[in-house]
Amino acid sequence: MPEMRVLTAHIDDPDQSNIETYIKNGGYQSLKKAVGVIQPAELIEMVKQSGLRGRGGAGFVTGTKWSFVPQDAPVKYLVCNADESEPGTFKDRLLIERDPHQIIEGIILASYAIGSEKAFIYCRGEFYEGLAKLKRAVKQAKEKGFLGKLDIVVHPGAGAYIAGEETAQLNSLEGYRATPRLKPPFPAVVGLYGKPTVINNVETLCNVVHIVNHGVEWFLKMGKPKNTGTKIFQISGQIAKPGCYEFALGVPLIEVIDTAGGMLPGRKFKACYPGGSSCNLLDDRDLNIAMDFDALAARKSALGTASIIVMDDTADMVKVAHRLMQFYQNESCGKCTPCREGTRWVVQILARIESGKGTFGDLETIERVCKNMEENSFCPLAVGAAPPILSAIYHFKGEFEAYIRRNPHAEKHPKMKLAYPYQFVV
Repeated sequence: MPEMRVLTAHIDDPDQSNIETYIKNGGYQSLKKAVGVIQPAELIEMVKQSGLRGRGGAGFVTGTKWSFVPQDAPVKYLVCNADESEPGTFKDRLLIERDPHQIIEGIILASYAIGSEKAFIYCRGEFYEGLAKLKRAVKQAKEKGFLGKLDIVVHPGAGAYIAGEETAQLNSLEGYRATPRLKPPFPAVVGLYGKPTVINNVETLCNVVHIVNHGVEWFLKMGKPKNTGTKIFQISGQIAKPGCYEFALGVPLIEVIDTAGGMLPGRKFKACYPGGSSCNLLDDRDLNIAMDFDALAARKSALGTASIIVMDDTADMVKVAHRLMQFYQNESCGKCTPCREGTRWVVQILARIESGKGTFGDLETIERVCKNMEENSFCPLAVGAAPPILSAIYHFKGEFEAYIRRNPHAEKHPKMKLAYPYQFVV
């Protein structure tokens, strides 16, 4: 299956971020077909019929999310989630820096559909070039009259992974610490400043432009039933040509790997995280799996953001698991105990195993702590932190046991030491 460039059709044009070049390449044509021509409810139905699913990780049907917004609400907001912080993700950054007007066009269409006159782009604060290009794109679009009454605010992110979670992002936009909110109520009813709010990923909004331009039937022909359209696959790790490759949903994993140049010379594929680090890994038995939401869900993994992190036969899975859990520990907001303490405990246990002081009982403890994180945490951070560790142990248990056997007392259960000893004051 060859690459199918739709969203990435013009990213190699060095001047695509300029509005004149964007218009020359067909930009802002969808506004003429939609705004003031079809009713907002019709546009929502159009996106719903296309089957477009959110490209930010959850895969929820976009048109359905839009339809949840009360049409009679006097104030509504649209938020573009551009806070790309998941390990292995870099597709949104590509679109932000190379084709920012495509994002602006998608925001205009989505705002028109839900009846919003104010939109926000919450962009990762470390994307300095991207922030500058987004601000310039908004200014150019306004000068050309494309925004109409719509006001678009480009807001730099708070430098936290948790700010990518939609309700934590709303708190951050309001000037508070980026911690998640209890749901329900959902943002579509009670969101930013207590008003109905739609939050969509960068790639999701870009797809809306092409649905309007080419029609629902065109979009349905790409991909598979319930998995329509294209997806930008990001492939990184121990691979010959890391980068972004756009395919129709359902492309076999092996074809994405081959397009990215295959494995490094003399190396063999060992495993990969198919949807960013927050999912169960796949091994060499899964090379022909279809890369879409449903096929990966059936495999107990997830498409997520389609960020394929590849590991070859030289990868040490104990070190991989340890490093990943260090990331989640560092990025935990600390709001709930299972996540705040669970990530720290698993990091400590994995560090002990890696140093040759682990015991066989440690693997059972890791499993119990991870299961508790999955079942009792407040937001998706800990839910995403457990699968990559548990699946690494499940698929490559022998590697963990080899480290444990370095300890002559591996059969014994060690006495756990308090990480923070109590100090009694008399």
